[in-house]
Amino acid sequence: MPDIAHGLRHVEHVMGTVFSFDIRDKPTTAIHDALAEAVRQLHAVDAVFSTYRPDSHISRLGRADIRLDDCPPEVHEVLSLCAGAADVTDGWFSTAPGGTLDPSGLVKGWATEAASQLLSEAGAHHTCVNGGGDLQLRGRAAAGTPWRIGITHPLRPGELATVITAGHDLAVATSGTAERGAHILDPHSGTPATAFASLTLVGPRLTTTDAYATAAFARGDGAREWLETLDDHEALAVLPDGREWRTSGFGRYGS
Repeated sequence: MPDIAHGLRHVEHVMGTVFSFDIRDKPTTAIHDALAEAVRQLHAVDAVFSTYRPDSHISRLGRADIRLDDCPPEVHEVLSLCAGAADVTDGWFSTAPGGTLDPSGLVKGWATEAASQLLSEAGAHHTCVNGGGDLQLRGRAAAGTPWRIGITHPLRPGELATVITAGHDLAVATSGTAERGAHILDPHSGTPATAFASLTLVGPRLTTTDAYATAAFARGDGAREWLETLDDHEALAVLPDGREWRTSGFGRYGS
């Protein structure tokens, strides 16, 4: 069973944000090795997918300096996942929301989930991997104690909008304007999406949960109705005027 007194923690600055690892299992050589490999892979993902690095594969592909066939397999995988997300979201998830190739709305969640999977395969079954505020949770925080994740209120500094209780493996993704301003674009108009101050989505896997949160934020009007159609996903939205809404099953996870 998990034991906080014998866990393992690590913080890594990569992909323009902070990743944190909170492992509640007794550290073993295999878990230490998996953590080191997870960190190595995050830096490798950054080198391939960073839109801020002109030499990255995704930047070069976006400029048509190289072809898709010249890219490593993970680019094919991510773009295939992005196409699936675009289909599920009726085009509200896009790899080119501002007119240039940018799969960032899926990459961070995908990389975080992959890091969590590496740890799980090494025997770490009670973990929280946090990629810049988006989390993949496994197991429990301690024996008999679920993970509890506070979601910052976007309009009230120092207050929480809700606390997510994860009684089983769960992903939590939040899209919002509090830290980076209006950075999520409507893929159809190319203008900033402003219908929400924040939108938090919970689901089973962070790759899709993060992408769907971005799409719902971009969609604005109609997001609640669309989210209600998704299996195994629930949301809390905070509007710019402070009003809130929750999908019908959100109460299973948060107040």
